[in-house]
Amino acid sequence: MRPTYFAGGMVHVLETPIEFLKGVGPLRGELLRKELGIATFSDLLRHFPFRYVDRSRFHKIAEVHEEMPQVQLRGMLGALKTVGEKKGRRLTATFTDGSGSVELVWFKGIRWLQASLRPGQEYILFAKPSAYKGRVNFAHPELELAATWEQGLEASLQPVYSTTEKLTAKGLSSRAIWGLQKNLLLHVKGQLVETLSNELVEWVGGVPREEAFRQVHAPQDEHKLALARKRLKFEELFFLQMQILRQKQLLQQDLRGNVFTQVGEYFNTFYNEHLPFQLTGAQKRVVKEVRKDMGTGRQMNRLVQGDVGSGKTLVGLLCMLIALDNGFQSALMAPTEILAQQHYATISRFLEGMPVVVRRLTGSSRSAERKRVLADLQAGEVHILVGTHALLEDRVVFKRLGLAVIDEQHRFGVAQRARLWAKADVPPHVLVMTATPIPRTLAMTLYGDLDTSVIDELPPGRKPIRTVHRFDSSRNAVFGFMEQEIAKGRQVYVVYPLIEEGDPDKMRGVELKDLTDGFESITRRFPLPKYAVSMVHGRMDQATKDYEMARFKKGETNILVATTVIEVGVDVPNASVMVIENAERFGLSQLHQLRGRVGRGAEQSFCILMTGDKLGNDARERIGTMVRTNDGFEIAEVDLRLRGPGDLMGTQQSGLPKMYIADLVEDAGLVQQARQAAMRILDVDPGLAEPRNAPIARAMDDRMKDNMVWGRIS
Repeated sequence: MRPTYFAGGMVHVLETPIEFLKGVGPLRGELLRKELGIATFSDLLRHFPFRYVDRSRFHKIAEVHEEMPQVQLRGMLGALKTVGEKKGRRLTATFTDGSGSVELVWFKGIRWLQASLRPGQEYILFAKPSAYKGRVNFAHPELELAATWEQGLEASLQPVYSTTEKLTAKGLSSRAIWGLQKNLLLHVKGQLVETLSNELVEWVGGVPREEAFRQVHAPQDEHKLALARKRLKFEELFFLQMQILRQKQLLQQDLRGNVFTQVGEYFNTFYNEHLPFQLTGAQKRVVKEVRKDMGTGRQMNRLVQGDVGSGKTLVGLLCMLIALDNGFQSALMAPTEILAQQHYATISRFLEGMPVVVRRLTGSSRSAERKRVLADLQAGEVHILVGTHALLEDRVVFKRLGLAVIDEQHRFGVAQRARLWAKADVPPHVLVMTATPIPRTLAMTLYGDLDTSVIDELPPGRKPIRTVHRFDSSRNAVFGFMEQEIAKGRQVYVVYPLIEEGDPDKMRGVELKDLTDGFESITRRFPLPKYAVSMVHGRMDQATKDYEMARFKKGETNILVATTVIEVGVDVPNASVMVIENAERFGLSQLHQLRGRVGRGAEQSFCILMTGDKLGNDARERIGTMVRTNDGFEIAEVDLRLRGPGDLMGTQQSGLPKMYIADLVEDAGLVQQARQAAMRILDVDPGLAEPRNAPIARAMDDRMKDNMVWGRIS
C-alpha cells in the first residue's frame, strides 16, 4: 500500500525517505534498503515485530540450563579475550552475577564488539543458552548497558524485529530498530488518519489506527497488543478483499461478452450419443452454471475446482461444444506438453465420429504441421485448439475465439494469460480448471473475483484409493504385492524424486533413491521375459518419452519407473498401484497428484508411500494425512498450514500480495470476516459514496493507484 493521506489531501510524511529519520542517516538508510527493503517511513512502520519477549523477568545464572528458551540476566561483563587464529578466531568474556558466571562467545563482528563493549560495567544480557563441554554458555548474546536499558524501557513486552548481520554490525540490532520505531511514532503523531469506518473500527475492537500502530511497536500490555494486532490484520485483509470485490464489480459492469444462447446440435448429439458415462450431479451443476454465465452478455470468469479424476476435462468439453453451437472456436491451454497431449487424446476420443475438428499445437509441433494448423485456425476450420504456451504466439490467430479453457492456471503468468485474452475482439469467456484443491481462505484471495464451481463427486464406479505407508525394510513385501497385482493383469508406477546421483539434493548429502539405480534394481527383481519395465523422466527427448508412455498405455510394459513427469496428464485405467519412493521428500499436493494417477478404472487401486525409518514431524504428518484421507480439500488445508501460502502456490505465479502482519493460514477466520464486511459495504454502497465510508474510499483510491489486482485472471 502507499502511505495514507493528510485530511487535506497532501502527500503523507510516510513517503519520506528513511535516511531522514532521526538515528538513520545515509549509510544506515542504504543498508536498510538493501537488507530489509525499508526505503521510506511507511516501510519501517510496517516492519512489524515477529515476536515479543517479557523483559520484566530476570533469571539467575545458577538456574540457567541449555534446554531453556531465551533468558534475561543482569550482571557484570568481564575482560574481553581473543582466542584462536584466522577462521577459528573468536572473542570471549565472562559474565557474572551473585549466583555464578558463564562464558560469552562471539565468532563474528569481533572488531566492532571490542570497540563498543565496556568490561567492568553492568549489562543486561538476553540470549538463548547453549552448552559446550558440559558447561552453559551464550553465543552472540544481545547486550545492553543496564543504565541505557533502564532509560529506554517503556513496557515489559519488548518487540523483536528481524534484522541481519550487516545491520547489526552497523548498530541496527533488533533493539535499535525498536528505537527507530519509537522515533518514527513520535514524528508522525497525529498524522495517521483513519482508514476504516466508525462501525468497522468498533466491530474490530475499537482501536483507532494510530493507536494500533503504537501498541504493536510499543505495547503497554498483552491485551492491548492483541487488540492492536487484530485491528491491523483486519485492515490489511479487508482492503485486499475490497480490491478483489471491486475488480469483480468492474468486470461485470464493463466487460461485455459474447452471448451464447444456443445449446444445439453439437452439444445434444454428444450428450445423447457419445457421452462415455453418466454425468455426476456435480458435473451437471457446473455445466448449468457455465451455461448461465455465457448467456448473460458479460464475459464469464469461472474457476472450476475438481479433485483428481473428478471429470473436469469432460465438463470443459461440454462447454466448448456450447461455444461451437454458437459459432465460436475454443482454446484449451495446459502448462506442459504431456498434459496438453493427454487433453488432446481424451477430447479426440470423446468426439470420435462427430464432425468436430480438434487440433494440437505445442512447442514440439513440426513446422509443416504447425503451418497447417495455423492456416486452418485462421480460416475457422479448427473448432477446438489444444496446446501449451505455444497458443500465445502472435502468429496463432483465431477466426472467432469465444471460449478459453485454462488448465492449472496458476502455472501461467498474468501477462501470458492476457495474451490469450487479446486474441479476440470481444474478450472470450474464461473457464479456469484446477486439480490442485485450493483451501477456502486462499481461494478467496487468489481467485476472489472469479465465480467458483466445485466438482465434489467422483464418476460412478470409481473406488477410493487405499493408501499405506511402508518403510524401506518392507521392500521385499512391497515387491511381492506388485507381483500379485501384475499377475492379475494390472500395471504399476514407481516414482522417484531424483534422476541420478549428481542431482542437487544428493549433493547436499540427502540419501535419496535415484531413478537410474531404482530402474536397475527393479529390472533385476522383475526380469525379462516375464516382466517388461520402462522408464520416463524429464531429461528424455519428447519422442522417447512419448514412445515409453505409449508402451505403458498399451499394456506392453508392466512397470513404469518415472520421476514426477507423470504427476499430471497420464491416464492409464489399468494401472492400479502407485509406489512413491522417498515419499517424505514430496509435498502433500504432489503426493496427492501422484496418487491420482491410479484409481482411474473400476478396479481397486493402491498407493504405497515408501520412506526411510527416520521421519521429521512435518514428514510424519504429511504421510499420516495421505494415509488417512483421499479428500483433496482436507489435504490442501494441511498443506497450507505446513508450507504457507507462498510456498504452496509458488511465490512468483501465485499472485499473492505481500502480507505485512496478517497470515492467510493463522488468520483464516479473519479472512472470512474481512470478506463478509467488504461484501456488506459494497452491496449497500458500491461506489463508496456515503459519508460514513469516506475513510474507506480515500484509502481505496490510494491503494488502487499502485497495486495490481491480485485475483484478476488476466
